[in-house]
Amino acid sequence: MKQNHEEHKEQHHHNHEACGCGHDHEHEACGCGHDHHDHEHHHDEECGHDHHDHEHHHDGECGCGHDHDHEHTHDHGHTHDHMHPHTHRNLYDIYTIIDRLQSSDKVKQLARRIFEIVAEAESKAHGLPIDQVHFHEVGAIDSIVDIISTAVCLDNLGIEKVIVSPLAEGQGYVRCQHGTLPVPVPATANIAQAYGLKLRFTETPGEMVTPTGAAIAAALSTGASMPKNYRIVKIGIGAGNKDFDHANILRAMLIEEEEEEKTDGLELLETNLDDCIGEALGYTMNLLLKAGANDVWYTPIYMKKNRPAYMLSVLCRESNREVMEDIIFTHTTSIGIRRFPAERTALDRRKIQVETAYGTADVKVCSYKGKNYCYPEYDSVSALCDKQEKADFNTVYQAAAKAAKEQL
Repeated sequence: MKQNHEEHKEQHHHNHEACGCGHDHEHEACGCGHDHHDHEHHHDEECGHDHHDHEHHHDGECGCGHDHDHEHTHDHGHTHDHMHPHTHRNLYDIYTIIDRLQSSDKVKQLARRIFEIVAEAESKAHGLPIDQVHFHEVGAIDSIVDIISTAVCLDNLGIEKVIVSPLAEGQGYVRCQHGTLPVPVPATANIAQAYGLKLRFTETPGEMVTPTGAAIAAALSTGASMPKNYRIVKIGIGAGNKDFDHANILRAMLIEEEEEEKTDGLELLETNLDDCIGEALGYTMNLLLKAGANDVWYTPIYMKKNRPAYMLSVLCRESNREVMEDIIFTHTTSIGIRRFPAERTALDRRKIQVETAYGTADVKVCSYKGKNYCYPEYDSVSALCDKQEKADFNTVYQAAAKAAKEQL
């Protein structure tokens, strides 16, 4: 029997990593050799990992109370029923144990917080004050190992943000000391409700998220969402002991957010005006163009009660939107501005100066598929017309366009 007990002892040796699941995890994330203070830690539950599930099953984890017998199944062909002394520790007894640890205050604080979440859930499930919730000695020791190892790992890695994906939960019922309970068990459900944990139910029968696992997720989650762009630095995977139809694993990833390349795109602003005088509309258009709007125009429309009105449209850069909005709100009767991202296909363009019989003119040159298109600038043409008493606008315009084509 001594040899058998030694085998049993070896069988239940665990390495507890950041997932706090009580299995033999080889988290690559824990062996990176330096602090990742700018990293986010992402727990991916999508494969349906069985939280806190070992070869020995603690009924105390089902959220139904305490004083549980532990049934240990051995590979060498016989079963022992171990009756443990009914020694109880309440939350404050566990706080005392945690405070004696030779760890940083940050580790102790996180460990205390996780146990507090479990105690709150058990208190609600049993209808007892939190100071009357007791943890079975073996169950408490097992949970302390899970929780402390999680806190130490997070502290060693310098993790500040943790993103927890929806927790994959089973279905059906689980047996505990007080009878048969539905999945998720009361304590797990209470934690998910209180801390906004998302559960994703699967077709797997039985419990997959225990109160300890849910409490760890609740305490670590910073409520952040996955960044749009990120780089995976390290990956850690831990496997559970139960055999499911799918992989029974928990994956943790250290990620670094990659800044998205910022582009100053276009936006289209619109507002309907039915009580604004024409002078204000003209003045506002001039201000918008001077402030850098790509284009401004008015469209005649009919509004409620068939009232004639104008829709003011402004095409501008995203970086200049607030300036445009400020001008519109200040100088018109608008009480709201719609905005939409705008995309366009634009020709390559450049500006040149040409000499004509009427003076120097500015010309915009656009290129498309090897062809050049010349468009004399209005302000330049009108200025030359003002200087030449007998020069009409069309004549000066055509002269500028011809000179531009010849110069190209």
